[in-house]
Amino acid sequence: MLETITIFDDDQTAPKRAQSHRITDIKQAVRDQNRVNIYLDDKFFCSLDISQVVDLHLKIGKELSDDERAELKRASEFGKFYQRALEYALMRPRSMKEIRDYLNRKTLSRKVRVKNRKTGEYQTKEKQGYDKSLVPLVLARLDERGYVNDRRFAELWVENRNVAKGTSVKKLRNELMQKGISNQIIDEVLEHGARSDEDELQKIIARKANRYPDQQKFIQYLVRQGFNYSDVVDALSSSDCS
Repeated sequence: MLETITIFDDDQTAPKRAQSHRITDIKQAVRDQNRVNIYLDDKFFCSLDISQVVDLHLKIGKELSDDERAELKRASEFGKFYQRALEYALMRPRSMKEIRDYLNRKTLSRKVRVKNRKTGEYQTKEKQGYDKSLVPLVLARLDERGYVNDRRFAELWVENRNVAKGTSVKKLRNELMQKGISNQIIDEVLEHGARSDEDELQKIIARKANRYPDQQKFIQYLVRQGFNYSDVVDALSSSDCS
C-alpha cells in the first residue's frame, strides 16, 4: 500500500490526509479487445492498453494517490493518442512531418454532432483535442518502434512516385522537401536512386506528345515539370516529335 502523505493548509494549522483511490475492477473493453477499463472506487475511471496495465503493474486492490491517479489518466490519453497515430502511420508510408502535423491537428478542439440516446436528436458539442504535450511522446514511440523513418519514406517515394508517367528529379526533390525530409537525406536518396531525368523525360514525351502539337508549348510544359531547358530540347530533337 502506498504511503499516506500529510498535507497542511497555508496557515499550517489544519492537517489533511491525501486521498487514496483503490482499483476495484479491471474489465476488458467491449469495443476494443486490446484495451481494458479501469475502475477506481467502484466507478469507471479510464481505459488503458493491455500493455500499459502490465507496464504500470496495475491490479485489483492496488491503491493510488491523487498524483498517481492523474498519471493514470494521462497514460490513458497517451494510449488512445498513440493508437490513432499508429493507425494513421500504417495507412501508407508517412514522413515525420506528416505525422507531426496530423498529431497537432488532433490537439485542436472541434465541434461534433452527437446523438442524444433518449430523444434521438442530434446536438452539436465541442470535443476537446488531445494534450499537446503528448505529441513529442507519441512521435518518439513511433520512431522507437520503427513506424516512421524519413529515409525509408524518401526511398519509397522516389521509387514509386509516377514511375510509369515520369517525374523529374527536381520535382521529386521539391515534393520531399514539402514532406519535411532533410536536404541530406534527399541528396543521398536521389544520388543512389535509379532514376535519371533523361529516362523520365522520354516517359513524359511518349505519353504527352499528341496533346502538344505546338512544340514550343510542349517545351514550356516540360520545363514546368522541373526538367532543364537544354535537356528538353535535346530530348525532343532526338524523338519522333522533332
